[in-house]
Amino acid sequence: MKLPKSLLAKLHQRQAENALRQLPVATHLVDFASNDYIGFAQSEHLFHQTHQYLLDHNIKINGATGSRLISGNHPLYDEAERFIANFHQAESALIFNSGYDANVGFFSSVPQRHDIILYDELCHASIRDGIQMSHAKAYKFQHNDTEDVEKLLLKFEPATRNAQPATVYIVTESVFSMDGDSPNLEALVQLAEKYNAHVVIDEAHALGVFGNQGEGVVQQLQLQDKVFARIMTFGKGLGCHGAAILGSAELKTYLVNFARSFIYTTGLSPHSVATIFVAYQQLAQEKAALSTLKNNIIFFNQEKQRLGLKPLFVYSKSAIQCAIIPGNENVKTIATPLQQQGFDVKPILSPTVPEGQERLRFCLHSYNSEAEISAVLELLSTFVFK
Repeated sequence: MKLPKSLLAKLHQRQAENALRQLPVATHLVDFASNDYIGFAQSEHLFHQTHQYLLDHNIKINGATGSRLISGNHPLYDEAERFIANFHQAESALIFNSGYDANVGFFSSVPQRHDIILYDELCHASIRDGIQMSHAKAYKFQHNDTEDVEKLLLKFEPATRNAQPATVYIVTESVFSMDGDSPNLEALVQLAEKYNAHVVIDEAHALGVFGNQGEGVVQQLQLQDKVFARIMTFGKGLGCHGAAILGSAELKTYLVNFARSFIYTTGLSPHSVATIFVAYQQLAQEKAALSTLKNNIIFFNQEKQRLGLKPLFVYSKSAIQCAIIPGNENVKTIATPLQQQGFDVKPILSPTVPEGQERLRFCLHSYNSEAEISAVLELLSTFVFK
C-alpha cells in the first residue's frame, strides 16, 4: 500500500531542505559521535559481570513477562532501585524503560491542570512531548537565563496564592544534549526556594561525566536535597538502556499509580535490569575512566584555543562540544571529509536544531586519545580556514 500523498509531500519537503534523516551504517571510524562517554557500552568486563550476576542468582528468564504492575516486577528491580537511590543520595528511585518514557511519564502526570511549568527553551524533545501531554500551562524561558526565569516566577506568583494554589515547576537539564552547556543550577534552586517552586532536572548527559563518581551535576553541587525530581538516563554514560526518576517515596508511589508510560508497558527484562545494576556498581568503583574523560575535555578545549577554533564552539566543559556551522549543506560539506579521513563526527541539522544553528557535534570519551583529538581538530581547521 502506497504512502498517502500528504506524507509523501512531507518527505519530499524534508529532502528539498537537505534534511532527510536516514539510518546510518555501522563504521569503524574513530568515535566522536556516540554517547558512550566512559566506554561502558563496549566494556567486556561489564558484559561478563552481568552474565555472571544472572548465573549466580539463577536468573534464566529472557523477558519481564508483563508490566511491572502485573507480572514483570522481578526481584532484581527492587535491589537495583535501592542501590540507585543510595548512589544518588535520593529517597527513592523508579526505573523506566527509557529516558523518553521517564520524561513523558513524569511531565504528563505530575503537573496538574491548574499548575505552571517553566521550561528552558532548549529542553529535550522528550520533555517537551511530556509537557504537551500535560494539562498544566507551560511557558518556556530563554536558554540558561535565570533573570527570565525570575520574571516568569513574579508574573505567576499570584496564581500560587489562589484558593486552589498552582504548583510551579522549573524544568531544565544539567547538561544540554545539543550544546553541551549547563545552567546555573545553584541560582535556579535559590529562585525556587524564594518563590516556592519545584525544580526538575534531566541529568541524561551528566551521569558518568560529572561528580566524584559520575553521579551528575546536582550531587557535584550538593543540591540533591533541594531538587524535587531528577531524571537519570542510562543510555549515555552508563552504557546500557533505561532510566530512573529520583525523588521522594511519595513521588515514586504517585508515578507508579499515574505515569502511563510506566503503567502500560512491559517491564525491562531481568538481563536489562541486571546490566543497569552492575553498571552502577562499576560506576561506584570507577576512577580511571572518569579521570581520563575529564582530562580529554580539558585537552579538547586547549586544542580549540591553540588552533583558533574557539569562536566556532558553544562554551562547554562537558563531553559534548559543538561547532556552529550554519546551513545544512555547509555543515554536511565539512562533516563528510572528516568522516572520509576516519573520524566519526556527526552533523546536526535543522530541524533537530533551529535553522542557522546547524553544527558539528563532537562527543568526547575516555577512550579517545589526545593524538586523535588533535588530529580531528587540525583537520577541521583546514576546512574552516581554507
